[in-house]
Amino acid sequence: MNNTLSLTSDPFTITYPTAVQTSLNSGASFAKFDYSGRFVAAGRPDGIAIIWDLDTRAPVRWLDGHVKAITSVDWSRNSRYVLTSSKDWNISVWDLASETDPTRREAIIRFDAPIVSASFHPKNCKIILVLLGTGEAYLVDRRKEYRGRFELCEVQGDSDDESQMNRTSSGVTVARFDPTGRYIFLGMSSGYVLVFNTRTKAMIARHKIAGAGIIKGLEFAKAGRRLVTNSSDRILRQFNLPVYTTPTTDAECLEQELEPTYRFNDPISKTAWLAMSYSPDGEYLAGGAADNAAHKIYIWDIANEGQFAAALDGGREPLLHVHWHPNKPAIVSTTNQGNVLIWHCPREERWGAFAGGFEEVDENVEYEEREDEFDISQEDESELALRKMKAEEEEVDILGLAEDPVLPAEALQRINEDDPDIAWALEEPDDDLSGWRFKVMIEDDTDGM
Repeated sequence: MNNTLSLTSDPFTITYPTAVQTSLNSGASFAKFDYSGRFVAAGRPDGIAIIWDLDTRAPVRWLDGHVKAITSVDWSRNSRYVLTSSKDWNISVWDLASETDPTRREAIIRFDAPIVSASFHPKNCKIILVLLGTGEAYLVDRRKEYRGRFELCEVQGDSDDESQMNRTSSGVTVARFDPTGRYIFLGMSSGYVLVFNTRTKAMIARHKIAGAGIIKGLEFAKAGRRLVTNSSDRILRQFNLPVYTTPTTDAECLEQELEPTYRFNDPISKTAWLAMSYSPDGEYLAGGAADNAAHKIYIWDIANEGQFAAALDGGREPLLHVHWHPNKPAIVSTTNQGNVLIWHCPREERWGAFAGGFEEVDENVEYEEREDEFDISQEDESELALRKMKAEEEEVDILGLAEDPVLPAEALQRINEDDPDIAWALEEPDDDLSGWRFKVMIEDDTDGM
């Protein structure tokens, strides 16, 4: 299903950003929110990363440790650690809890080629997924028991046909953990998507994306069951992923062509896409256009059959990257001039919605209270007594279990941890615990006074 650019959104139910709230002059090529949404990490071509506090609109950390351009940044789940990868063949893991200036590097990981991207495992920042410029993907495990570097290799079939030969000679172009951390998805230059079990490092699925060409990007909705791909044919495709099972032998691999639920493209100008990102609830998809003359972000309404919702115009500086806020209708995007734009959803106050009969006035008017305006009527007292009596008659669940309980996030987390692929990542936990202290570095301007 192709989704054309026809505006259908209701202006009174907008839950996506529509205007630039602020601009941060950081010299960055890309920027990413942390999981709390308070901080933004911005990577620069000169090898420096900057941490911005969005509450104060001020930089609070300068991560200066690379000698070439930074290629990716990532946050640990509780925002204590920041990962930066670079064309200088190095990955740095920075500890924001350190009280030293400059910020302490917790680890430096070196490879023998420029690094395209690197990311933390969603549940343990000591497990890192790395993609090299040579088209190879590695899982780096820094835990004592599992320490090592493991190359993720495509399982070859027995076929000797031409398509099989083309697949084996293709390289990895994008590498991503799924949101649970169970699986690793690799996009290939041949138009295939490979799926690996993170714990066993075994390839469990190979998906063909018909007509896609080179896979340039992979992004997941928060629940992890929906995947969107960016490819060289200038079309974004959304897929519903199948349920993967752990293979009993190394030879088992699901061979399946995925059929997109939606296709997103610009049918007029045939714009390519540089980045895409889902909203926190997965109801919207943002696509950053590779427009050489403008800063354009397209928004599609997934909940409304993938209809086009809006085109955000950020000015004349072309866009480089897009990332959606983890829990708000806000987006961070970067321009080719190094500016970081924070988009938000401005809401006009509608005072008349607070109470029936409420009227807005142009100037203050003295209000005259009626004598019985706030008195509780006899009828209201009767209704209160009736509700109280019904409440007393309700049965009390002494076992504390409802037939269809709504489990809190903590309980769901415990259930997920019973999965062996999740428990494996938690066997040797990292130091990224909630409640750590972030010390803001402020220069002292009082010297000599």
